[in-house]
Amino acid sequence: MPDETQWYMAIGGHQVGPVSASEIVSNVKNGSIDAETLLFSAGMANWTALSKVPQFAQYLRGATATSAAPPRPDLPNRRANEIDFELHGAEMQFVEVTLDPGESAVAEAGTMMYMTHGIEMETVFGDGSAKQTGFMGAVLGAGKRLLTGESLFMTVYSNSAQTKARVAFAAPFAGHILPMDLRLLGGTLICQKDSFLCAARGVSLSIAFQKRLGVGLFGGEGFIMQRLEGDGLCFVHAGGTVMALELAAGETLRVDTGCLVALQPSVDYDIQYVGKIKTALFGGEGIFFAKLTGPGKVWLQSLPLSRLADRIYKAAPQTGSRKGEGSILGGLGNIFESNS
Repeated sequence: MPDETQWYMAIGGHQVGPVSASEIVSNVKNGSIDAETLLFSAGMANWTALSKVPQFAQYLRGATATSAAPPRPDLPNRRANEIDFELHGAEMQFVEVTLDPGESAVAEAGTMMYMTHGIEMETVFGDGSAKQTGFMGAVLGAGKRLLTGESLFMTVYSNSAQTKARVAFAAPFAGHILPMDLRLLGGTLICQKDSFLCAARGVSLSIAFQKRLGVGLFGGEGFIMQRLEGDGLCFVHAGGTVMALELAAGETLRVDTGCLVALQPSVDYDIQYVGKIKTALFGGEGIFFAKLTGPGKVWLQSLPLSRLADRIYKAAPQTGSRKGEGSILGGLGNIFESNS
């Protein structure tokens, strides 16, 4: 019989729940929560760190490598807006953000799902961060977003009512939304340019240039990735199943360039040739790997959008006729169909 115990999590200083035990395990595996996340359920006297709850501690990865990561700063007060949130769904998720009066959230254009009375939308030039002031600041922010291939504009959702209001943002394709507390990640996160979904007002979006020529030419994301800075909550979307890994100092990991979602700036990112001509040409895995070297945390996705789009393109009919997946004639059947 499944465990129906209701649990609560403390994420970014906010109580999230009730959630099931399986949801907590999933969040541990995708890196949304870690050993220090506080948990509570009926029968417990106090909030308890996840690492001290045997039911979930067994799913922690890289516990011995945690000490090698950069220390987390002690930031007593957030500069970014405090927001509450709730994740809905399993594979096609959306995040519902609750805003107190006067609070705001920023999001990519086209991600809004719904909003309640009191929420006002404003399209701004640039990244929408509160620290971006003046005309030149807006132009600079917009220029940075243009370099990452994103729109020149962001949408700010503000609560102008006297009570709490909600706005929800949906994932663009099947996968998972990762709540990232920049305050606990050292204040900076480097991610793929198309993975950012939304964030609390006050989080700054800029560009992260890759210093090595090889990374720029063959890294899949070019010289530029997206840099999220601040001390607020932000939400990153990844395709398929997500895995978070903590790399110790000097520990390396080779991954497909498209499977990299995000990494801490302390992680060194380089490109490595697969090593053999035959493997490069016929292995189907590309010519280069991303080589990641710790210390720091990295997030990987099992289904990059580029890989999904490639499979859809290959499965689509190329001549306008419907392709029969189960036909033993295959392409020969298309010839007969076109001549009929």
